[in-house]
Amino acid sequence: MRKGSRCSLRFELQGWRACHERIAGVDEVGRGSLFGPVVAAAVILDPARRIRGIQDSKQLSPEQREILAIKIRRTALAWAIGSADAGEIDRINIYQASRIAMQKAVLELNLLPDLLLIDALRLDLAIPQISIVHGDALSVSIAAASILAKVERDSWIRKWDELYPQYQLAQNKGYSTPDHLAGLEKYGPTPQHRYSYEPVAAVALGLRSRRQASPFAKPLAEPQNR
Repeated sequence: MRKGSRCSLRFELQGWRACHERIAGVDEVGRGSLFGPVVAAAVILDPARRIRGIQDSKQLSPEQREILAIKIRRTALAWAIGSADAGEIDRINIYQASRIAMQKAVLELNLLPDLLLIDALRLDLAIPQISIVHGDALSVSIAAASILAKVERDSWIRKWDELYPQYQLAQNKGYSTPDHLAGLEKYGPTPQHRYSYEPVAAVALGLRSRRQASPFAKPLAEPQNR
């Protein structure tokens, strides 16, 4: 991010002056995680109802994100969530999966946007769009989308943590922290892990090699939906 830049309505104001009335900010979270889906959100903010405190979700505490997410959902003209699961990420790569999750979010909006502000990507949609590097730190609409996507994904991860407590997912959100890597080494990957990511692939390969070498071991289960 450029020194001195800040999250503002600069891009939205330019769009409104150009007669765009329904400007959607679009962002995703979870690209670097070893576990679970990449989740995207699209948000059309109401120009008449400003929300104080919106900024890049990474700069906010979990409590701040939760409070802002409630305000965004209540006051936005429209908002929606899209996602691509671990199997899709493994099949087509995280870049394309992120684009698909974003496109799903835009298409789920109950208002058709006439301009998209997107964090660093372009989408295969017949809607005018502006790709903004570090958009979640520069555009309020993109930042609002990043907040909704982060809150949504974190809620899903907490539910998976109840199913897979050995990986400490509620704390690490699926990222490659020491506790998560230790769980992978001890218990192996789950069907929700991303097998195309190096730490998961290495563990899966090691487990398979050890099982194949043992005449008494049961076959290693294949990841689901692949």
